[in-house]
Amino acid sequence: MTSKEIIALTERYCAHNYKPKEVVISEGEGAVVRDPEGREYYDMLSAYSALNFGHRHPELVAAAKEQLDKVTLTSRAFHSELLGAFAERLAALTGMQAVLPMNTGAEAVETAIKTARRYAAFVRGVPEGKQNIVCCRGNFHGRTVTVVSMSTDPTARAGYGPFTPGFRAVEYGDARAIEEAIDQNTAAVLLEPIQGEAGVIVPPEGYLSAVREICSRKGVLMLADEVQTGFGRTGDMFACMHEGVQPDIYILGKALGGGIMPVSAVASTRDILGVFEPGSHGSTFGGNPLACAVGLKAMEIAVRDDYPALAREKGKFLQEAIRSVPNPDIKEVRGRGLLIGVEFRSEAAPYVARLIGSGVLAKETHETTVRFAPPLNMPSEQLEDAAERIRRALA
Repeated sequence: MTSKEIIALTERYCAHNYKPKEVVISEGEGAVVRDPEGREYYDMLSAYSALNFGHRHPELVAAAKEQLDKVTLTSRAFHSELLGAFAERLAALTGMQAVLPMNTGAEAVETAIKTARRYAAFVRGVPEGKQNIVCCRGNFHGRTVTVVSMSTDPTARAGYGPFTPGFRAVEYGDARAIEEAIDQNTAAVLLEPIQGEAGVIVPPEGYLSAVREICSRKGVLMLADEVQTGFGRTGDMFACMHEGVQPDIYILGKALGGGIMPVSAVASTRDILGVFEPGSHGSTFGGNPLACAVGLKAMEIAVRDDYPALAREKGKFLQEAIRSVPNPDIKEVRGRGLLIGVEFRSEAAPYVARLIGSGVLAKETHETTVRFAPPLNMPSEQLEDAAERIRRALA
């Protein structure tokens, strides 16, 4: 089928909850993808950081194929061979003691919320049903009803009420606002170390460490949503590490599945995750053998090949290249590592169209910002070529 035929078929039978760019990806290898007609593009979005390793990383594909020949799903009704090893490696990587595996980022966020509420009720004695969680305006934590109950984006909320109570949204980047929102019933503070969907919003230096100090002093949990920023994307293995901060709960996903499987997890201390007993939370597919095989290999590669260093080096180059673009319509270039946002004074969609026409895949967010997040292992010569195409398209 041609690209036009595939798009028409998709539009006819799929719900229109997405409006994708009119590009069909039929093949991918590393940072390069192809459409059915053979046109090649640089993938500079990486499925919102799920493809930190690029498309079809050979070691990840091999790990998946090997596990496919053994067993793919057991459910948690029985033990499986790789779950313990997966949890051990992820706990070590995060500096935590225990892991609760799930599938999607939204499921991991839901798990963190349930953990925080239960810990507040069972350990701190907060009255059941009175627990509240402080979150940030502009957040994006997923699409479930409870998660969009925290959202300040009208498009994400319209028509989905009644919403889950117990959330207090404050201005992102303002530690004092967080402190003022905390009361005796506050279970946790939930934030993204960098807000990705909001337009790659980097908080002021010292913000994360200030939030950490406030949470410790007030006795509430700090929950870090690193679904997009984790596993090297921002130049540290996890973005909280930029300020030497250890949250009480890491919320992880996307790159953990190596671009092959939906894999997510929360990582925390044994004390905090100890609030769960059998039957109190679960997932049929969470921690399945195929997910564990891919996740184990993904973590191995990220550490062995020093993905944070790759992101720092390549991110510095790409940001400098974009900042040199002679265009007064560019309001700001911001980001950390290989998570970069280019904000325009006008709508960003026409620039995205020019990028696609130049063979570079990217997408706008919040109307005026283009987000760039290429694979962290993108070869330097490809990155240089992509940067020149970006310069021409944005000039």
